[in-house]
Amino acid sequence: MKRVHVVGVGLNPLDIPCRLSEKISNAQVLAGGKRLLYWFKDHPARRIIIESPVSEAVKRIKEEAVAGKQVAVLADGDPMFFGIGSLLARTLGKENIVIYPNVTILQVAAARLGIPWNNMPTVSLHGRRDLMPLLRALVKNDRVAVFTDPDFHPARVADELIRKGVDAFSMFVFENLARDSEKLEHLPLEEAAKRTFSPLNFIILDRIEKPAIPLHLGMDDDLYLHQEGLITKKEIRAAGLAALEIMPHHTIWDLGAGCGSVAIEASLLADKGVVFAVEKDPERVHLIRRNIGRMGAYSVEVIHGEIPDCLESVPDPDRIFIGGGLGRDNQVLETTTGRLKPGGKLVLHIVLMGSFSITREYLESLQWSYSISEVHISRSTEIACDLRMEALNPVYIVSARKPQD
Repeated sequence: MKRVHVVGVGLNPLDIPCRLSEKISNAQVLAGGKRLLYWFKDHPARRIIIESPVSEAVKRIKEEAVAGKQVAVLADGDPMFFGIGSLLARTLGKENIVIYPNVTILQVAAARLGIPWNNMPTVSLHGRRDLMPLLRALVKNDRVAVFTDPDFHPARVADELIRKGVDAFSMFVFENLARDSEKLEHLPLEEAAKRTFSPLNFIILDRIEKPAIPLHLGMDDDLYLHQEGLITKKEIRAAGLAALEIMPHHTIWDLGAGCGSVAIEASLLADKGVVFAVEKDPERVHLIRRNIGRMGAYSVEVIHGEIPDCLESVPDPDRIFIGGGLGRDNQVLETTTGRLKPGGKLVLHIVLMGSFSITREYLESLQWSYSISEVHISRSTEIACDLRMEALNPVYIVSARKPQD
């Protein structure tokens, strides 16, 4: 198998170094997207258009290389930076490709702004159905670079961010970088959502306002907007999150989310996953959305509706937390445990003895192993120039794990 040359051509064909031009000139087969192939429209080589499904193009590239043909794959910028290089390395084997990196669009965009890019997270929306990777990145970062695509163009990104309550960022839109028609605009999201941009674009989201309340684990109850008494208390919240054993990639359901306190803090632990805060009461849903906005917890998805109907299109969870809304029978348990992934955990906070009995009977009917902790919390309160301890309602924490088979 002849080694495949994967060439980063940069942002303008005039900027390709001579050494890289030689690799392209000597190719018998040129592979790349239509736009890059057009740059070399007079090249006599056989052409492979890289388009969806990409696997078909990779298969043809391999066939040509196995046949002993000199193949050059054209890539934007650095082929290993959100490019085809990593796919070719996995498919063809690292020993069968040679990577020639060039300047990336992120480097050029950062240079135009005069800002460093070495610590700037970059998100690709190519082929995505949602903004979740971007929302996760916006939680902890002041600047985020974004590769758009024809569906997730700058105007749509801005519009969806507004719909998600993301109002703390502005948008730099770069069009036709490194070309005579290059254009750079700095826009509020509201303005960007109304505009039409060149198909060749790149964006950087820039924070213009810090969250009203810094997001962290163990936030005081009064930092959350909530209906009187309807909040999982800080100490109980911490115990519940510990029982869930959340990993970064997990999908989490918080059922009967109330004001969203558990979901919001769970999102810090599942920072590469997603948390769904499910609540049927419209006023509480409104409070959850406001808390998300005030704390910048953008990766929490709010689901307004009745269980189980509202969960039909929601991905199966690795973890389920039930803090309220269990009801007088096991319908919620039946619906949700059936969707829980094998090996996943179910954690419930229970105050009422009826709900406690229903939960125990149901888990025993499933023959799941489970544990129960009874948590008593007392908080200091002032009295007569001194302090006394005032007890909160005890809470049962029931923790169960779904068998692997």
